[in-house]
Amino acid sequence: MQDLQPNMDEFLPLRDVVFNTLRQAILTGDLKPGERLMEIHLANKLGVSRTPIREAIHKLELEGLVTIIPRRGAEVAQITEKSMKDVLEVRRSLDALCVELACDRITGDDLDALKTACDNFELSIKTKDFKKIAHADVALHNIIARATNNQRLIQLINNLSEQMYRYRFEYIKDSSQHQTLVEEHRIIYQSIVHKDKKTGAEAAKTHIDNQEKAIIRRIRLDKEKTGTKKA
Repeated sequence: MQDLQPNMDEFLPLRDVVFNTLRQAILTGDLKPGERLMEIHLANKLGVSRTPIREAIHKLELEGLVTIIPRRGAEVAQITEKSMKDVLEVRRSLDALCVELACDRITGDDLDALKTACDNFELSIKTKDFKKIAHADVALHNIIARATNNQRLIQLINNLSEQMYRYRFEYIKDSSQHQTLVEEHRIIYQSIVHKDKKTGAEAAKTHIDNQEKAIIRRIRLDKEKTGTKKA
């Protein structure tokens, strides 16, 4: 377990600070799948009592980020093919719809913001900082969602975003895929500029499909490594 630094916010109750800190650590892989979450250990690391730790673990379990195992306790939920496919299957359709609607509804300001977001993503790749890359990627997709001017759709995207982030981060950690991401973003951007719904929607779907394939490879490779260690 890496050193955890509380994400302090003077306006948030301590239990929410602890929850946000642990949640972010899980989403970015600082707390790894299968890693045990021991209350006393976490309380000492974060400088809090066990009560907010216990409350945070319970909330994380409700979100599917933590699993409670009898006689063992809490641990970070594994990233499984089924859980990933469930999330990406929905996101694939929503992203394609976002691009189609953005082709019709995007404003000049949002189009400029999308171009800037594409440029920022390419710059973030050069930093090799996975958290910065993930942040730039989320920002880009949020602009496309905002451009739909459909509040229900934006809400659905936001609800999926946190679950999506964990899988997105796993994908982004694979540096061999970075140039593919850049190229896919360019195609999506150009499709919106030229109001080419068909090309844009297909590019959005391919964007998710490539992510799914890459993460499945990682999951299966991790299983093979684990099996080899046990043997």
